[in-house]
Amino acid sequence: MMQKIMLATIVTFALTLAAGPIFIPYLRKLKFGQSVREDGPKTHLKKSGTPTMGGIMFVAAATITTLIFSPWNKYMGILLLAILGYGLIGFADDFLKVHLKRPLGLRAREKLIGQFLLAIVISYFAKQYVGSDVIIPFLKTNIDLGIYYIPLMVFIIVGTVNSVNLTDGLDGLAAGVSSIVMAFFTLVSLFLNNITYGAFSAAFTGALLGFLRYNRHPAEVFMGDTGSLAIGGAVSTIAVLTKLPLILPLLGIIYVAEALSVIIQVISFRFFGKRVFKMSPLHHHFELSGWQEERVVYTFWLVTLIALFLSFYSLS
Repeated sequence: MMQKIMLATIVTFALTLAAGPIFIPYLRKLKFGQSVREDGPKTHLKKSGTPTMGGIMFVAAATITTLIFSPWNKYMGILLLAILGYGLIGFADDFLKVHLKRPLGLRAREKLIGQFLLAIVISYFAKQYVGSDVIIPFLKTNIDLGIYYIPLMVFIIVGTVNSVNLTDGLDGLAAGVSSIVMAFFTLVSLFLNNITYGAFSAAFTGALLGFLRYNRHPAEVFMGDTGSLAIGGAVSTIAVLTKLPLILPLLGIIYVAEALSVIIQVISFRFFGKRVFKMSPLHHHFELSGWQEERVVYTFWLVTLIALFLSFYSLS
Protein backbone atom coordinates (compact mmCIF):
# COMPACT_ATOMS: atom_id res chain seq x y z
CA MET A 1 0.00 0.00 0.00
CA MET A 2 2.85 2.36 0.83
CA GLN A 3 4.17 2.02 -2.73
CA LYS A 4 0.78 2.89 -4.22
CA ILE A 5 0.47 5.93 -1.97
CA MET A 6 3.89 7.19 -2.99
CA LEU A 7 3.14 6.58 -6.67
CA ALA A 8 -0.21 8.36 -6.40
CA THR A 9 1.53 11.41 -4.90
CA ILE A 10 4.24 11.45 -7.57
CA VAL A 11 1.87 10.89 -10.49
CA THR A 12 -0.59 13.62 -9.51
CA PHE A 13 2.30 16.00 -8.74
CA ALA A 14 3.69 15.36 -12.23
CA LEU A 15 0.27 15.71 -13.89
CA THR A 16 -0.34 19.09 -12.26
CA LEU A 17 3.15 20.30 -13.15
CA ALA A 18 2.68 19.21 -16.76
CA ALA A 19 -0.71 20.90 -16.98
CA GLY A 20 0.64 24.34 -16.02
CA PRO A 21 2.44 25.33 -19.24
CA ILE A 22 -0.60 24.24 -21.26
CA PHE A 23 -3.49 25.40 -19.12
CA ILE A 24 -2.24 28.75 -17.77
CA PRO A 25 -1.62 30.30 -21.23
CA TYR A 26 -5.06 29.01 -22.25
CA LEU A 27 -6.65 30.87 -19.31
CA ARG A 28 -4.79 34.01 -20.39
CA LYS A 29 -6.07 33.58 -23.93
CA LEU A 30 -9.62 33.33 -22.64
CA LYS A 31 -8.95 36.44 -20.50
CA PHE A 32 -9.99 34.63 -17.34
CA GLY A 33 -8.25 37.17 -15.12
CA GLN A 34 -8.73 37.75 -11.41
CA SER A 35 -10.42 40.93 -10.19
CA VAL A 36 -8.78 42.37 -7.09
CA ARG A 37 -10.66 44.09 -4.24
CA GLU A 38 -10.17 47.85 -4.48
CA ASP A 39 -10.48 48.10 -0.70
CA GLY A 40 -7.84 45.39 -0.18
CA PRO A 41 -4.10 45.85 0.43
CA LYS A 42 -2.63 48.14 -2.24
CA THR A 43 0.15 45.63 -2.93
CA HIS A 44 -2.51 43.30 -4.38
CA LEU A 45 -3.56 45.70 -7.15
CA LYS A 46 -0.72 44.46 -9.36
CA LYS A 47 -2.26 40.98 -9.21
CA SER A 48 -5.29 42.12 -11.17
CA GLY A 49 -5.63 40.13 -14.37
CA THR A 50 -3.67 37.11 -13.12
CA PRO A 51 -5.36 33.99 -14.56
CA THR A 52 -7.80 32.34 -12.20
CA MET A 53 -9.78 29.06 -12.15
CA GLY A 54 -6.46 27.19 -11.90
CA GLY A 55 -8.14 24.85 -9.46
CA ILE A 56 -9.27 22.89 -12.51
CA MET A 57 -5.65 21.71 -12.87
CA PHE A 58 -5.33 20.02 -9.51
CA VAL A 59 -8.95 18.82 -9.27
CA ALA A 60 -8.57 17.06 -12.63
CA ALA A 61 -5.17 15.61 -11.68
CA ALA A 62 -6.43 14.36 -8.30
CA THR A 63 -9.53 12.81 -9.88
CA ILE A 64 -7.55 10.98 -12.58
CA THR A 65 -4.95 9.70 -10.11
CA THR A 66 -7.58 8.51 -7.62
CA LEU A 67 -9.31 6.56 -10.40
CA ILE A 68 -5.98 4.94 -11.32
CA PHE A 69 -4.79 3.93 -7.85
CA SER A 70 -8.01 3.21 -5.96
CA PRO A 71 -10.41 0.35 -6.65
CA TRP A 72 -13.83 1.63 -7.63
CA ASN A 73 -16.20 1.55 -4.66
CA LYS A 74 -18.86 3.67 -3.05
CA TYR A 75 -16.34 5.43 -0.80
CA MET A 76 -14.28 6.61 -3.76
CA GLY A 77 -17.54 7.69 -5.40
CA ILE A 78 -18.55 9.93 -2.50
CA LEU A 79 -15.05 11.44 -2.28
CA LEU A 80 -15.08 12.29 -5.98
CA LEU A 81 -18.64 13.63 -5.65
CA ALA A 82 -17.38 15.97 -2.94
CA ILE A 83 -14.51 17.49 -4.91
CA LEU A 84 -16.31 17.58 -8.25
CA GLY A 85 -19.59 18.79 -6.76
CA TYR A 86 -18.05 21.61 -4.74
CA GLY A 87 -15.62 22.30 -7.56
CA LEU A 88 -18.55 22.79 -9.95
CA ILE A 89 -20.20 25.25 -7.58
CA GLY A 90 -16.93 27.17 -7.48
CA PHE A 91 -16.53 26.92 -11.25
CA ALA A 92 -20.01 28.41 -11.79
CA ASP A 93 -19.13 31.25 -9.43
CA ASP A 94 -15.79 31.91 -11.16
CA PHE A 95 -17.29 31.68 -14.64
CA LEU A 96 -19.96 34.26 -13.85
CA LYS A 97 -17.33 36.60 -12.42
CA VAL A 98 -14.60 36.41 -15.05
CA HIS A 99 -16.43 35.52 -18.25
CA LEU A 100 -19.88 37.03 -17.85
CA LYS A 101 -18.47 39.94 -15.79
CA ARG A 102 -20.99 39.49 -12.98
CA PRO A 103 -18.91 40.89 -10.09
CA LEU A 104 -20.49 38.88 -7.28
CA GLY A 105 -20.75 35.63 -9.23
CA LEU A 106 -23.35 33.28 -7.80
CA ARG A 107 -25.64 34.78 -5.21
CA ALA A 108 -24.83 33.73 -1.64
CA ARG A 109 -28.15 31.92 -1.40
CA GLU A 110 -27.45 29.95 -4.58
CA LYS A 111 -24.02 28.87 -3.37
CA LEU A 112 -25.28 27.88 0.06
CA ILE A 113 -28.16 25.82 -1.30
CA GLY A 114 -25.75 23.79 -3.41
CA GLN A 115 -23.26 23.46 -0.56
CA PHE A 116 -25.90 22.29 1.92
CA LEU A 117 -27.43 19.79 -0.51
CA LEU A 118 -24.05 18.20 -1.16
CA ALA A 119 -23.24 18.18 2.55
CA ILE A 120 -26.52 16.42 3.35
CA VAL A 121 -25.83 13.72 0.74
CA ILE A 122 -22.27 13.18 2.05
CA SER A 123 -23.43 13.11 5.69
CA TYR A 124 -26.27 10.68 4.98
CA PHE A 125 -23.87 8.39 3.09
CA ALA A 126 -21.35 8.51 5.95
CA LYS A 127 -23.98 7.65 8.55
CA GLN A 128 -25.24 4.71 6.48
CA TYR A 129 -21.86 3.19 5.59
CA VAL A 130 -19.38 4.46 8.17
CA GLY A 131 -21.57 4.92 11.23
CA SER A 132 -22.67 7.83 13.39
CA ASP A 133 -19.76 7.66 15.82
CA VAL A 134 -16.77 10.00 15.70
CA ILE A 135 -13.37 9.99 17.37
CA ILE A 136 -12.77 12.53 20.12
CA PRO A 137 -9.17 13.78 19.94
CA PHE A 138 -7.05 13.55 23.13
CA LEU A 139 -9.72 11.45 24.90
CA LYS A 140 -8.95 8.52 22.55
CA THR A 141 -12.53 7.37 22.51
CA ASN A 142 -15.52 7.38 20.18
CA ILE A 143 -18.90 8.99 20.75
CA ASP A 144 -22.09 8.07 18.91
CA LEU A 145 -23.85 11.25 17.85
CA GLY A 146 -27.08 9.49 16.90
CA ILE A 147 -29.70 11.87 15.49
CA TYR A 148 -27.28 14.79 15.83
CA TYR A 149 -24.77 13.21 13.45
CA ILE A 150 -26.12 14.51 10.13
CA PRO A 151 -26.77 18.11 11.30
CA LEU A 152 -23.29 18.33 12.86
CA MET A 153 -21.55 16.84 9.81
CA VAL A 154 -23.44 19.22 7.51
CA PHE A 155 -22.31 22.14 9.65
CA ILE A 156 -18.69 20.93 9.61
CA ILE A 157 -18.65 20.31 5.85
CA VAL A 158 -20.21 23.63 4.86
CA GLY A 159 -18.14 25.48 7.45
CA THR A 160 -14.91 23.91 6.20
CA VAL A 161 -15.71 24.61 2.55
CA ASN A 162 -16.29 28.29 3.22
CA SER A 163 -13.34 28.59 5.62
CA VAL A 164 -10.96 27.25 2.97
CA ASN A 165 -12.47 29.74 0.53
CA LEU A 166 -11.68 32.59 2.95
CA THR A 167 -8.13 31.28 3.41
CA ASP A 168 -7.45 31.58 -0.32
CA GLY A 169 -6.32 35.19 -0.32
CA LEU A 170 -2.52 35.14 -0.63
CA ASP A 171 -0.18 33.45 -3.09
CA GLY A 172 0.27 29.84 -2.04
CA LEU A 173 -1.58 30.18 1.26
CA ALA A 174 -4.57 27.87 0.79
CA ALA A 175 -2.65 25.41 -1.39
CA GLY A 176 0.24 25.12 1.08
CA VAL A 177 -1.91 24.83 4.19
CA SER A 178 -4.20 22.30 2.52
CA SER A 179 -1.34 20.14 1.22
CA ILE A 180 -0.23 19.71 4.85
CA VAL A 181 -3.79 18.93 5.96
CA MET A 182 -4.22 16.32 3.21
CA ALA A 183 -0.80 14.83 4.03
CA PHE A 184 -2.16 14.18 7.53
CA PHE A 185 -5.10 12.22 6.12
CA THR A 186 -2.74 10.33 3.81
CA LEU A 187 -0.80 9.10 6.85
CA VAL A 188 -4.02 8.35 8.74
CA SER A 189 -5.16 6.24 5.79
CA LEU A 190 -1.94 4.24 5.99
CA PHE A 191 -2.64 3.44 9.64
CA LEU A 192 -6.19 2.44 8.66
CA ASN A 193 -4.78 0.37 5.77
CA ASN A 194 -7.44 1.90 3.51
CA ILE A 195 -6.18 2.27 -0.06
CA THR A 196 -9.21 4.28 -1.21
CA TYR A 197 -8.75 6.97 1.42
CA GLY A 198 -4.98 6.80 0.99
CA ALA A 199 -4.98 7.13 -2.79
CA PHE A 200 -7.42 10.02 -2.64
CA SER A 201 -5.54 11.92 0.07
CA ALA A 202 -2.16 11.27 -1.55
CA ALA A 203 -3.47 12.34 -4.95
CA PHE A 204 -4.79 15.59 -3.53
CA THR A 205 -1.58 16.22 -1.60
CA GLY A 206 0.55 15.73 -4.71
CA ALA A 207 -1.78 17.84 -6.84
CA LEU A 208 -1.63 20.76 -4.42
CA LEU A 209 2.17 20.54 -4.18
CA GLY A 210 2.34 20.59 -7.98
CA PHE A 211 -0.02 23.56 -8.10
CA LEU A 212 2.22 25.46 -5.68
CA ARG A 213 4.85 25.59 -8.43
CA TYR A 214 2.57 28.08 -10.21
CA ASN A 215 0.66 29.52 -7.26
CA ARG A 216 3.51 30.49 -4.94
CA HIS A 217 4.56 34.15 -4.80
CA PRO A 218 4.50 35.76 -7.29
CA ALA A 219 1.58 33.63 -8.47
CA GLU A 220 1.24 32.79 -12.15
CA VAL A 221 -2.28 31.50 -11.57
CA PHE A 222 -4.93 31.55 -8.84
CA MET A 223 -7.09 28.57 -7.93
CA GLY A 224 -10.34 30.56 -7.80
CA ASP A 225 -13.45 29.29 -6.05
CA THR A 226 -13.18 26.26 -8.35
CA GLY A 227 -10.15 25.17 -6.39
CA SER A 228 -10.88 26.45 -2.89
CA LEU A 229 -14.37 24.94 -2.69
CA ALA A 230 -13.07 21.63 -4.06
CA ILE A 231 -10.33 21.62 -1.39
CA GLY A 232 -12.93 22.29 1.30
CA GLY A 233 -15.01 19.40 0.00
CA ALA A 234 -11.97 17.10 -0.03
CA VAL A 235 -10.77 18.01 3.47
CA SER A 236 -14.18 17.82 5.14
CA THR A 237 -15.32 14.63 3.42
CA ILE A 238 -12.15 12.63 4.11
CA ALA A 239 -12.36 13.84 7.74
CA VAL A 240 -15.96 12.63 8.01
CA LEU A 241 -15.24 9.24 6.41
CA THR A 242 -12.22 8.60 8.66
CA LYS A 243 -14.37 9.51 11.70
CA LEU A 244 -12.12 12.50 12.39
CA PRO A 245 -14.29 15.58 11.77
CA LEU A 246 -13.56 16.80 15.31
CA ILE A 247 -9.84 17.00 14.50
CA LEU A 248 -10.48 19.80 12.00
CA PRO A 249 -10.55 22.70 14.51
CA LEU A 250 -7.00 21.71 15.49
CA LEU A 251 -5.59 20.44 12.20
CA GLY A 252 -7.32 23.20 10.23
CA ILE A 253 -6.60 25.90 12.80
CA ILE A 254 -5.74 28.36 10.02
CA TYR A 255 -9.12 27.76 8.35
CA VAL A 256 -10.83 28.36 11.70
CA ALA A 257 -8.82 31.52 12.45
CA GLU A 258 -9.58 32.97 9.00
CA ALA A 259 -13.32 32.31 9.35
CA LEU A 260 -13.51 33.57 12.92
CA SER A 261 -11.71 36.78 12.00
CA VAL A 262 -14.42 37.55 9.44
CA ILE A 263 -17.25 36.69 11.87
CA ILE A 264 -15.74 38.76 14.67
CA GLN A 265 -15.09 41.70 12.33
CA VAL A 266 -18.65 41.72 11.00
CA ILE A 267 -20.27 41.41 14.45
CA SER A 268 -18.02 44.05 16.00
CA PHE A 269 -18.57 46.56 13.22
CA ARG A 270 -22.32 45.97 12.98
CA PHE A 271 -23.07 46.19 16.70
CA PHE A 272 -20.29 48.43 18.02
CA GLY A 273 -19.14 50.35 14.94
CA LYS A 274 -15.55 49.26 15.51
CA ARG A 275 -13.17 46.95 13.67
CA VAL A 276 -11.17 44.42 15.69
CA PHE A 277 -8.80 43.71 12.80
CA LYS A 278 -7.27 46.13 10.33
CA MET A 279 -8.88 43.98 7.64
CA SER A 280 -10.36 40.51 7.48
CA PRO A 281 -9.75 37.68 6.73
CA LEU A 282 -6.87 37.40 9.16
CA HIS A 283 -4.06 37.22 6.59
CA HIS A 284 -4.89 40.75 5.44
CA HIS A 285 -4.63 42.01 9.03
CA PHE A 286 -1.01 40.82 9.18
CA GLU A 287 -0.26 42.33 5.77
CA LEU A 288 -1.57 45.72 6.89
CA SER A 289 0.45 45.35 10.09
CA GLY A 290 3.61 45.43 7.98
CA TRP A 291 4.25 41.75 7.29
CA GLN A 292 5.44 40.80 3.81
CA GLU A 293 3.07 38.45 1.96
CA GLU A 294 5.61 35.61 1.98
CA ARG A 295 6.10 35.95 5.74
CA VAL A 296 2.38 35.61 6.39
CA VAL A 297 2.15 32.56 4.13
CA TYR A 298 5.20 30.77 5.58
CA THR A 299 4.05 31.50 9.14
CA PHE A 300 0.61 30.04 8.44
CA TRP A 301 2.25 26.99 6.84
CA LEU A 302 4.39 26.53 9.94
CA VAL A 303 1.38 26.83 12.25
CA THR A 304 -0.40 24.15 10.20
CA LEU A 305 2.64 21.88 10.35
CA ILE A 306 2.71 22.22 14.15
CA ALA A 307 -1.04 21.51 14.18
CA LEU A 308 -0.37 18.33 12.17
CA PHE A 309 2.00 16.99 14.83
CA LEU A 310 -0.41 17.97 17.61
CA SER A 311 -3.20 16.21 15.75
CA PHE A 312 -1.18 12.99 15.64
CA TYR A 313 -0.38 13.39 19.31
CA SER A 314 -4.08 13.78 20.10
CA LEU A 315 -4.76 10.41 18.51
CA SER A 316 -1.76 8.49 19.87
